[in-house]
Amino acid sequence: MSFSLDVKKELLNKMDTARHCQIAEFAGLMAFTAHVVETDEGLIGIESLIENPIVIEKFELLLKSLFDAKESDIKKSYELKGSKLVTIRIMKQQLVANILQTIKWCDDTFLSINEQFIDPRIIQKDCCKKAFIRGAFLAAGSISDPNKSYHYEIVCAFEDDALELAEILNFFNLDAKITQRKNNFVVYIKEGNNITDVLNLMGAVVLQMELFNIMIYKGISNDINRKVNCETANLNKTIEAAVKQVNDIEYIRDTVGLDKLKPNLREIALLRLENQDTNLKALGEMLVPPVGKSGVNHRLRKISEFAEELRLSRGE
Repeated sequence: MSFSLDVKKELLNKMDTARHCQIAEFAGLMAFTAHVVETDEGLIGIESLIENPIVIEKFELLLKSLFDAKESDIKKSYELKGSKLVTIRIMKQQLVANILQTIKWCDDTFLSINEQFIDPRIIQKDCCKKAFIRGAFLAAGSISDPNKSYHYEIVCAFEDDALELAEILNFFNLDAKITQRKNNFVVYIKEGNNITDVLNLMGAVVLQMELFNIMIYKGISNDINRKVNCETANLNKTIEAAVKQVNDIEYIRDTVGLDKLKPNLREIALLRLENQDTNLKALGEMLVPPVGKSGVNHRLRKISEFAEELRLSRGE
């Protein structure tokens, strides 16, 4: 089961007790799934196209809680044979009027229809903004597997809708951005901490903690990898330096002899030949009197300079 589906399952059981918050969440579902239809007889109805069974269940729960809708008031059918897309159709005129007036899609006379994304009056309270985001995510949102990447998104059909949604998310400092994908506009959040925050405000606190744990594990794992990579790089540099030092010393020995070196340089050169895998600090401790790491490095650098000068003088 996907992380995204797990989040939606948790949100299914998140039912606000306040009516105004339930209205905001229902408005979020309606904004992304529903539209108003008119029959040849002039009747006004609501059709909602939903694929996810979890979203269908939440839609019906809110219908019953807010409008006391009965099963007989809701007609469901599959949009296409073999498809998971379900059409929820509501045609009872009193119920339709009540729904549209509640989410501000029509005036009190039930004459002027306006399918707006969200009426500002519905999300005046912070708790209602959170509920609307929950409804929007249930209807059109997804979260990637956090073990692979951090990505939260809600797909909008229109740019103006995406702008409004991003503004609501950014009210909570979530750094939501918008990108276009084919004919849709995607409101997305990338940063892991912001995704944990949006899970919290939607009410998915169990999955928020799971994401926290994944982030902590990945953080520790990344730190270990960085340290290992750093240590490996340093070890490679040390090995490369030691190989060059040995090559330079052997070149001097085989051409003019190590006696051409000053006594302190000859001493460290012989030690390096005998201890090719030893680090500079350990080499310095073998000297009498002992010499620090920087002192050993200085002497070996002098030997390398002598070897380079010798190569140049021999035309090599």
